[in-house]
Amino acid sequence: MKRVVITGMGIYSCLGKNLDEVLASLRAGKSGIGIDPKRVEYGYRSPLTGILERPVLKGILDRRSRVCLPEQGEYAYMATAEALRNANIDLDYLEHNEVGVLYGNDSSAKAVIDAHTTAMEYKDTQMMGSGAIFQSMNSTVTMNLSTIFKLRGINLTISAACASGSHAIGLGMMYIRNGLQDVIICGGAQETNYLSMGSFDGIAAFSTRVDEPTKASRPFDRDHDGLVPSGGAATLILEEYEHAVKRGAPIIAELIGYGFSSNGVNISQPSDQGSIVAMTRAMLDAGVNAKDIDYINAHATSTIQGDQLEAKAIDTLFGELRTPVSSTKSMTGHECWMAGASEIVYSNLMMLNNFIAPNINFENPDEYSQNLNIINIPTEHTINTYLSNSFGFGGTNSALVVKKFIK
Repeated sequence: MKRVVITGMGIYSCLGKNLDEVLASLRAGKSGIGIDPKRVEYGYRSPLTGILERPVLKGILDRRSRVCLPEQGEYAYMATAEALRNANIDLDYLEHNEVGVLYGNDSSAKAVIDAHTTAMEYKDTQMMGSGAIFQSMNSTVTMNLSTIFKLRGINLTISAACASGSHAIGLGMMYIRNGLQDVIICGGAQETNYLSMGSFDGIAAFSTRVDEPTKASRPFDRDHDGLVPSGGAATLILEEYEHAVKRGAPIIAELIGYGFSSNGVNISQPSDQGSIVAMTRAMLDAGVNAKDIDYINAHATSTIQGDQLEAKAIDTLFGELRTPVSSTKSMTGHECWMAGASEIVYSNLMMLNNFIAPNINFENPDEYSQNLNIINIPTEHTINTYLSNSFGFGGTNSALVVKKFIK
């Protein structure tokens, strides 16, 4: 099989608008969580969310491109533009080579609601505007990125709940391994507007620790009371190794394993066995054993059942090894459809800079997390190979193994 390397990264999240800002936040264990006044006004049980500004794209993109982009598409554009710069890929290269895009996205709520509101107000569907359809489709991110960057390779949206971004990367690796593409833009995007998260709030999924927003996301902690929603976008440039060498691309890391499974149980119920299958399959695919993993970026979202069952799964495979574990969601909140991609960016930044970002707010372990080596302060640590977990509603599980690049 062909080798698959990562030659570019880009990020737009509540931890920062670019790689440098995000690296600084990870090193400091800085939370990006706050309170959204619009959620208070709307009637949310919990107004907590990751806080990030909408990018200003006027003067960067033409009006037609801007009209077709939903909020998460704007984030994806920013992350992808940075990743392409990072990979030394310009528009001329994109126009003369076949480049694909696989991106995780599982909703476009605000665009749908806005179009409906306009039609109800004016009793005229023409008032929705010409961009409404392109903003509201679930494939909005890939259709917009492929148009803006003139992409001519695989063009596909991965819709797999909170594992969407991770599956997009895993599938990208498979396309390249099998010689079907040389370069694929992979990632995940998540809208953060108040209209996108009401149904989650309605089932009491969110933390209500509103008096201490930065302490609300508490993965693995005994006193967690729910997740905190967040979003943005993260992009990785996956490339076939020989192709990357030939064009003199900067190689960040090597993607070596992808594992997946489905729980086959209740639609919202996690599973330790499903998690074990995904992690084991990823390590088998990578040709590594549990002892070879230097760090685990856990999916842990700060929900009781989800964190406990993942802790149980990690303990089963890694407990005796005391493998360092942290959940960056303690700082970001749950970035949903983008999380599987952003957490690869976060983990790569750790690997390149020899540290582990902390699982902040981990103060009191429960009976499951007490068995794990959870890192709760910024810690210097050499990472040669890491595992990243992503699990989602419907029982979809994904795990990725990435290692330091060695020629």
